[in-house]
Amino acid sequence: MIWNTSLTQWLLLLPVLLLSLTVHELSHGLAAYVLGDNTAKRQGRLSLNPIKHIDPIGFLLLVVAGFGWAKPVPVDPGYFKKPKQGMAITAVAGPLSNLILAFISTFIILATEGFAPIYQYIVKHVYPDSIVTSVLLLLIIYNCVLALFNLIPVPPLDGSKILAAFLPNRIYYKYLYYERYGMILMLLLVTTGVFSGALSRGVLYLIITMVKFITLMGIGV
Repeated sequence: MIWNTSLTQWLLLLPVLLLSLTVHELSHGLAAYVLGDNTAKRQGRLSLNPIKHIDPIGFLLLVVAGFGWAKPVPVDPGYFKKPKQGMAITAVAGPLSNLILAFISTFIILATEGFAPIYQYIVKHVYPDSIVTSVLLLLIIYNCVLALFNLIPVPPLDGSKILAAFLPNRIYYKYLYYERYGMILMLLLVTTGVFSGALSRGVLYLIITMVKFITLMGIGV
């Protein structure tokens, strides 16, 4: 099984991560643009060109260590009619785009090959022989990971901006003050593996939920 070698998986993972991160950051920029902020457009970030969005060090760490980052899309909440709500909508656009990519990939696998490739990975952690199916499977897994991880309400992750929209102004401004310490907290959480178990279970739940929903449509049965 040539496609189950670690080197091949690593090579297939590169374009998957490039696409997933690019779509994630582009979605932030598009959401902000729709809400009236053209900052990302002026800086050329409304693009599917990965070079516009990828941070070389962050991408390398993501591939090697499993934790990294892309270039944050510049957003000026001053352009929004309701800054807190605008930031929340802009923030949720990133994880939502990853969920859409994962759903589309799941749909394609179920429509063309049925549940078998997904089952083989979930139960036996075995990748398919087909390059295309392997790429689709990686798109499902890593987009679910990106979506769930970014929804954690710890700055600078998207979840923190979503949470901020629901805070009273008094608490909101205090929250912004302590935002500078968010990266330290996030690094501690990642290195200690506090969320790793919950994240894995969340990804599995998302995949199973998507499979059930798609099969209800008569696909992959």
